[in-house]
Amino acid sequence: MLPLSFILPDAPKKGIVINLAAMRLFRFKGESESPAVSTYPVGVGTEERPSPTGQMYVERKVIRPTWHVPASIAKDHRQKGDPLPAAVPPGPQNPLGEYALYLSKSSYLIHGTNKPASIGLRATNGCIRLYPEDVKKLYENTPVKTPVYIVNQPYLLGQYNGVVYMEVHAPPEDLDAVEFDKIYTKLRNIEKESGRTLDWSKVKKVLAEARGIPVPVFEIRQGSGRGVAEAIELKHPGKLYGRPEIPELKTEAWSVLAADVHDKTDAVRLAAIINHQGPQIPARVLSKNVSYRVIAGPFNDIREAEDAIKRLKIDLEIDGTLIDPVKKR
Repeated sequence: MLPLSFILPDAPKKGIVINLAAMRLFRFKGESESPAVSTYPVGVGTEERPSPTGQMYVERKVIRPTWHVPASIAKDHRQKGDPLPAAVPPGPQNPLGEYALYLSKSSYLIHGTNKPASIGLRATNGCIRLYPEDVKKLYENTPVKTPVYIVNQPYLLGQYNGVVYMEVHAPPEDLDAVEFDKIYTKLRNIEKESGRTLDWSKVKKVLAEARGIPVPVFEIRQGSGRGVAEAIELKHPGKLYGRPEIPELKTEAWSVLAADVHDKTDAVRLAAIINHQGPQIPARVLSKNVSYRVIAGPFNDIREAEDAIKRLKIDLEIDGTLIDPVKKR
């Protein structure tokens, strides 16, 4: 289920607004009461290193930025046996991607990525990460000094054609009491102003499901309007946009056994995760008797294969096994 409509966060409708709970960035253009808005999915900080909230602005912009490795990240990698250089130049190894917008809050950026599979996840060290094609558009349409507002609002309310919608991004066990109290107060005010009782069972259901899409919960006046369009079925494309190409596996090349599992779905999922590492580690699923083997490769030489084993261990905690081309014959 892909959302085709969104409830805007409760924040100034200008510049860039990022809702961490929804993992979504909104770019407003125009000074009118109803500015044009573009929206993009983002990756945000982990629980250990969360993205900051508050008001800031775009301090500077850089194409093909150099990543100056923060001391905390360098320390983490050393502990994993993966020492990093002081600076990583532009290229496929650079986690900032091709475009970076440096924020006024020191050490935080909005940038691209060499790991597009991380978009929509809490996977960064606090920065805001966009798909490569999205960050290019944002970069081109965002001048220096553009205001940036970062909020964390898991419960959202919006109105369209006389219908009140609710959008929830947190399951019941992660209830944010402060944010929920704000929404509860707004719902009670809607009841008071409309003179009608809200269907609280609908609200309860939306909270329990936490689907992250706008769901109608109330008509301000009976028959007052028409809601947003119903879900539509789309034809699955023959070729997925941005899907990594997997080179042919050659018997004379080095490869790595990443996993040997009994469930085909688990194997396909793991191969997809490996394929979307940055830079890509080619991977495929091969059936063998009653199991499914996830094979990474081909690699040009043993050094590349051993480097892939190291990255699988550090990035995904996978213990890969080297496959010698001689032994495959």
